[in-house]
Amino acid sequence: MRRALAALPFLLPLAACVGGDETQDLEAQVEGVPEGAGRMLVAGGCFWCVESDFEHLDGIYEVVSGYSGGEMPNPTYENHGEHLEVARIYYDPAAWDYARLAERFLRTIDPTDAGGQFCDRGHSYTTAIFYETEDEREAAETAVAEAADELGQAVVTPVRKAGPFTAAEAYHQDFYEKSPVRYRYYRASCGRDARVEALWGEAAS
Repeated sequence: MRRALAALPFLLPLAACVGGDETQDLEAQVEGVPEGAGRMLVAGGCFWCVESDFEHLDGIYEVVSGYSGGEMPNPTYENHGEHLEVARIYYDPAAWDYARLAERFLRTIDPTDAGGQFCDRGHSYTTAIFYETEDEREAAETAVAEAADELGQAVVTPVRKAGPFTAAEAYHQDFYEKSPVRYRYYRASCGRDARVEALWGEAAS
């Protein structure tokens, strides 16, 4: 499913600017991430927005947009089957732990929405927290339960075992920096910040 039509006036020229089939070399993307960094995989709707929400934080080394959660090999933006738009967050374990990142992540999304996120609808834009270890699974499940208690309603964001991750095309990486006007227009049009603030209040991240 394509990015929401609300962003169309700014996003239509994108294909002419970015060389749409260019793939991202994951190793090149994370070459500055030190050995021993933690990593966390999340699906929060538009991966541009998840990148933007986390890359500015102290203790976050890198965030890579990509695809995961489905079975199709070599997913692309145009054809990714049942994969979700995801972001892999690389972090300094001295500054963050998985549990705190899970808590913060939930407060950047609408975890009560099972049909997508904000103006982006459909399976590709649904949410998830992925785990690699049993400790991470327990931490994510605790974060989800605490979010439900805080909101007083069901949280539908699933906790899933992490599978293969494919980095998205190069033009998607750091899109909020490469095309800031288009990005800001898209984000405002989609209602992401307004909904998160209405849902979470002062706890919104």
